[in-house]
Amino acid sequence: MDVLSILGVILGFGAILGGNYLEGGHLDALFNGPAALIVIGGTFAAILLQTPLKLLTNGIKMLRWVFVPPYVSIDDGIEKVISWSMRARKEGLLGLEAVVEKETEYFAGKGLQLLVDGAEPEVIRNVLELDLISKERHDLNSAKIYDGMGGYSPTIGIIGAVMGLIHVMSNLADPASLGSGIATAFVATIYGVAFANLFFFPIASKLKIVIQEQSSYREMLIEGLVAISEGENPRSIELKLRGFIT
Repeated sequence: MDVLSILGVILGFGAILGGNYLEGGHLDALFNGPAALIVIGGTFAAILLQTPLKLLTNGIKMLRWVFVPPYVSIDDGIEKVISWSMRARKEGLLGLEAVVEKETEYFAGKGLQLLVDGAEPEVIRNVLELDLISKERHDLNSAKIYDGMGGYSPTIGIIGAVMGLIHVMSNLADPASLGSGIATAFVATIYGVAFANLFFFPIASKLKIVIQEQSSYREMLIEGLVAISEGENPRSIELKLRGFIT
């Protein structure tokens, strides 16, 4: 569980609601159904138009990473690689067959299978790097949907504000309707800007950091697997891989 993400959401809501309260405003003034419909509905409509289904589906699945990021530990990964190296040094590469069967991580399992199959070091590197680049590109493109939401949301908020003002101007002869129109105008702007800067842009940035951590972990695995295939000493492999720890 990412405590900072949870704290950020709480502080984001708290800052807006608390600031409104301290200025003497009422909480009801910040809750406006038409404004929410315009901003949220319009933003998601724009994203649906912009994004292919495969990327949209992956981006929605990735949203949980903001609060529950996938477990990635360079230290644990190095220990795994060293254990593979020591086993290969004692039993040969074929001794890793049992490890392949137990490995639950797709990327590591693929690399181990290449080792067992006797692939050349350069082949192992090329195959795994292609896999890494493809996965990283797909995830980054999926994370961009939240950048897109952050870009569209304030603009849709302005549209909501203009619509509210149009409603106000067309009902100047009816003072009772002016309040709701003005509320929709200003609240829509608040929704658009707040969603973009408190949620959508931060979510996109957090996802990109998680993706980079995953890519760094896979790069470490590639270097370790290639070193094993070249017959390097486990101690030398460990010293090399420690360079990935920041």
